[in-house]
Amino acid sequence: MSDLPGHFEIPESLSGERIDRALSLLTGRSRSDTAKMVAQGCVLVDGQIARAGSVRVAAGSTVEVTDMQLPAAVPEQRREIAPFDVLHADGDIVVVDKPSGVVTHPGSGHSAGTLADALVEQYPDMAGVGQPGRPGIVHRLDRGTSGVLVCARSSRAYDALVEQLTMRQVRRTYAALARGHPSSPTGTIDAPIGRDRENHTLMAVTSEGRDARTHYSVVETYVHPAEASLLRCRLETGRTHQIRVHLASIGLPLLGDLTYGVPDPFGIGRPLLHAVRLTFRHPDTGADMSFEAPMPEDFVEALARFGTDPSAFPTE
Repeated sequence: MSDLPGHFEIPESLSGERIDRALSLLTGRSRSDTAKMVAQGCVLVDGQIARAGSVRVAAGSTVEVTDMQLPAAVPEQRREIAPFDVLHADGDIVVVDKPSGVVTHPGSGHSAGTLADALVEQYPDMAGVGQPGRPGIVHRLDRGTSGVLVCARSSRAYDALVEQLTMRQVRRTYAALARGHPSSPTGTIDAPIGRDRENHTLMAVTSEGRDARTHYSVVETYVHPAEASLLRCRLETGRTHQIRVHLASIGLPLLGDLTYGVPDPFGIGRPLLHAVRLTFRHPDTGADMSFEAPMPEDFVEALARFGTDPSAFPTE
């Protein structure tokens, strides 16, 4: 969090933003604080006093904050920072390995401690990229799902990646441990997904839903310590909870998925689903890029119970 008063330069990612919001993102102060700064005439944009919080700022503009009476910022009140590993970073994108248990972006019941918060803490230029409240987030992983995720550091990169997702040009591969054995070694689940009619907090296969397709292939089948299958899944679409709902719909619920599946026999306590590989075109250079996230410890532990070496999992 920046100390006040001070000088700031508006980054490209905040071009066109309101001065009160831009200043809040740059300093870490609340919107109410930055609105007070403007109202008291303590904010200058390129040497001119900003007369209203609605004033829009341009990239490269210099913002100066002069002395004013504000409560001191309390460091202990800073938001919790979620853990994540960076697999790749450049001026346009950040590719991360998201741990299970971390929420991708703020939502109902999760207003802090998200991956989006942590990304902005490490890469402040992401603050104004993408949808409000979801800075830099192009696609998401469920809270209990681990693995590789690409995020945008610029508006140009965000638009390009969203277009690739819309055109189904991003290849997303997952490892899944499911109860039961498929009737075929490969298959495609082509079934629309929408809100469950009886419980709107859940998703379900429904004729009123949006088109959704999941391709799967069997890597291994097991009888002990439980009848289960290790599957490689590839998303053609990206609906909420898609793999979890689709596999459950054909009688292959994920181990550890207490919402759509069954408890895992090892007490790991989360859906055994891991985003293992992601392939896309770089939004600036157009070069094909592929990234893999190693199996996390809990997934490795589950595979070990079945006698499977995680390094042998075919990501493609």
